[in-house]
Amino acid sequence: MPDRPARPSGQERFEAPALTPIDTAQRGRGPFFWRFNRYHRWTHAAVIISFFLLAYTGLPLRFSCATWAPALMDLLGGVEMAGLLHRVGAVITFGYFAMHIGFIIVKVVRTPDRRRLFWGPDSIVPQPHDVRDFIEQFRWFFRLGPKPRFGRFSYMEKFDYFAVFWGVAIIGGSGLLLWFPEFFAGFLPGWVFNVAMVVHGEEALLATGFIFTIHFFNVHFRPDKFPLDAVMFHGRATAEYLEEEHPGMVHRLKTLPGEQTSPLAVPDLQAPPPGIGSSLASTVFGFLALGLGVLCVGLILWGVFFC
Repeated sequence: MPDRPARPSGQERFEAPALTPIDTAQRGRGPFFWRFNRYHRWTHAAVIISFFLLAYTGLPLRFSCATWAPALMDLLGGVEMAGLLHRVGAVITFGYFAMHIGFIIVKVVRTPDRRRLFWGPDSIVPQPHDVRDFIEQFRWFFRLGPKPRFGRFSYMEKFDYFAVFWGVAIIGGSGLLLWFPEFFAGFLPGWVFNVAMVVHGEEALLATGFIFTIHFFNVHFRPDKFPLDAVMFHGRATAEYLEEEHPGMVHRLKTLPGEQTSPLAVPDLQAPPPGIGSSLASTVFGFLALGLGVLCVGLILWGVFFC
């Protein structure tokens, strides 16, 4: 009689197949490395919360003719409550912006090599190689060349970063004029407020559409990122993720046998894997933000085409 196949042991019998993490930053082989510290992550959270407050309280005014506008305004608690929430979002925006300016000043003062800070390979400042990376990426799209080797920050991330400065200056500045018209009318002509109203609405609409389409696609909806990249939420990523997304900086990451992970979120140091709590919180918060963003795009398209 032919030999019977060996009966699997209990461990083999109940061993579940490895699952691919939803979070792109946790996919692939380890070890993990810190990419963002706590300050970066909390600032990003403040940007998200304030942006949603501003977007959802401003949309019913921008598209007051849409059928969903009265219902959304009622959901927000009425016109007065929506106005209050809009101003809360503005205060949060000015708060994190001022805090970040202070962060930059302190970093410049404490950094011995300031030239490297502004013009080194790890700098967030746009440089000539970003133009080359942009061209190489489009050549790669059409299979005319290799994929560009992005450093610590790609040209897309730099654009997103400096877009906040532009947005706070233009949208925030015009919003202040509309918030305190009596004060500014003391030394500004009346036509400035008409311009401020147009600029505030149109620039805010542009920013909202960009964030919830272009930014969301680059960060989450690309085939290799879908459905979520939570590296900005828990601050760490696997070596394989960094080799794929930022190969130009991977050679500076050192792993030694028996090297201890850093409990402090210091960029480039080896990090412990995200715990269940941080992974769950990142996933829930991430999907909630994605859902609200996609819904916001739907409301905008409705208002544009059916108003």
